[in-house]
Amino acid sequence: TAAFEDTRKAFTSYLNAKYDKEIIITKGTTESINLVAHSFGEAFIQKGDEILISTLEHHSNIVPWQLLCQRKGAILKIIPINDKGEIIQEEYNKLLSEKVKLVAVTYVSNALGTINPVKQMIEKAHLVGAKVLLDCAQATSHFKVDVQKLDVDFVALSAHKMYGPTGVGILYGKESLLNVMPPYQGGGEMIAEVSFEETTFNELPYKFEAGTPNIADVVATKAAIDFIESIGLEQIAKHEEELLKYGTEQLSQIDGIRIYGTAVNKASVISFAIEGVHHQDLAILLDNLGIAIRTGHHCTQPLMKRFGILGTSRVSFAIYNTKEEIDYFILSLKKVLTMLK
Repeated sequence: TAAFEDTRKAFTSYLNAKYDKEIIITKGTTESINLVAHSFGEAFIQKGDEILISTLEHHSNIVPWQLLCQRKGAILKIIPINDKGEIIQEEYNKLLSEKVKLVAVTYVSNALGTINPVKQMIEKAHLVGAKVLLDCAQATSHFKVDVQKLDVDFVALSAHKMYGPTGVGILYGKESLLNVMPPYQGGGEMIAEVSFEETTFNELPYKFEAGTPNIADVVATKAAIDFIESIGLEQIAKHEEELLKYGTEQLSQIDGIRIYGTAVNKASVISFAIEGVHHQDLAILLDNLGIAIRTGHHCTQPLMKRFGILGTSRVSFAIYNTKEEIDYFILSLKKVLTMLK
């Protein structure tokens, strides 16, 4: 129990939350978002209310809101993006009104790497009385996410995106909101007193942690946080930025390539397509040469539709990668292309 709670405390510090009880331990970003969609949605979303998401969103930050809108008769509205893969802020401003009760957006696009200007977006949402959920799955391993500085209402993240184990996630929520939200699931741990006549619920954070948790992996997650902090997020960001710049320069020289996601501010991923080459063929042949890339729609089918494509190839750079690996990737890519073209 002490080791389990040490991980919670580590996340409190990592996100600069005010209290340990604002850190709810979940199975991952998807469950964290669903928790808010059910619990906050049940208490505060009514018929005719509006929820805003962006074109950049991962399916896990789309489907829970669609289901909520179906249950409650609310309206889901989509913030458009430009050809660079950036949210069009003027359009976001137009969509904001007192009807909007929640804005749910990604901090960093998993498909394009776009880093959204979330601080300004949060400020604007709060002016009309809306709450904001940030999908930070792709953000927390790249740079500091300070929930107090952002003044964000909810943050969802996954441990496995931070070099940790799968099956562990976090929902950060402001204490004032979590206190007035009903439980998401019923069972052990989330109760104070149970009788057949009435049940009273446990205090935060346990009110939202029904059942036996993934104890071993939650305990192990602290090692991942310690690993990141031993290097320092500033150092990680600097290294990844250098790799992104170098990788983009090298890839841009490939004939017939198109890079999707050219935002001014972006994290260390490059999504691309090569004319006349199917991304799946590319991935299989690169895999045989020891190069791991991701292909397909990256759980962002509406985003792919926006660009009129079925999918992309995506290379990702992290603290453990080197320029020499990028050189080998480019060499391997050129070799593969002679086979496919």
